Amino acid sequence: MESSHTRRQATRRKLFEAAVTLIAEQGFSSTTVDEIAERAGVAKGTVYYNFTSKNVLFEELLRHGIEMLATSLQEAADAVAERGGSRVDALDAMIRSGLDFIARYPALTQLYVAELWRTNRTWQSTLMGVRERAITVVEGVIREAVESEELSEEIDIPLTASALFGMVLVAALDWQSYQPHRSIDDVHAALSRLLQGRVTGHRA
Repeated sequence: MESSHTRRQATRRKLFEAAVTLIAEQGFSSTTVDEIAERAGVAKGTVYYNFTSKNVLFEELLRHGIEMLATSLQEAADAVAERGGSRVDALDAMIRSGLDFIARYPALTQLYVAELWRTNRTWQSTLMGVRERAITVVEGVIREAVESEELSEEIDIPLTASALFGMVLVAALDWQSYQPHRSIDDVHAALSRLLQGRVTGHRA
């Protein structure tokens, strides 16, 4: 028999999915709690039982989504390390992991990118925090690569991490919006060549 905790987690997941899809489609201001409840197939009161307001739901949605992304990036890097691969190999695996995540959660990615540049939102500090969480994972691998002399010590680690993270986000959204005929393997190969050629200075 399902526990109350399991049921609540399932309900929250449905609310997350409904909210992120609606907000990505029509914007935060235009999305109502009634619409979120209807899309999730629950009563309006259920939304407020789980989240005290639409703002709180959105902030939790951002935390939940980017935490999943950060975890998937870290797991990809760890898997390469366990196989004895290089840190650059780990960065490449993280690119693939990021593409996989974005392909699985395109609405969340669109929403994250759209909100990233808005500075008048009450959740701006939350957004900056979750962004830092994901980029810190990338920074860690780049720092290890510099320390092991796989990458030049002249590399600006924070800026390079942000650039790689942004590259995957923008390339993936462009792929899905304007080049959907391309496979994920094709997109990954293109970004992999960019990583190998522009960061390490060697041909892929």
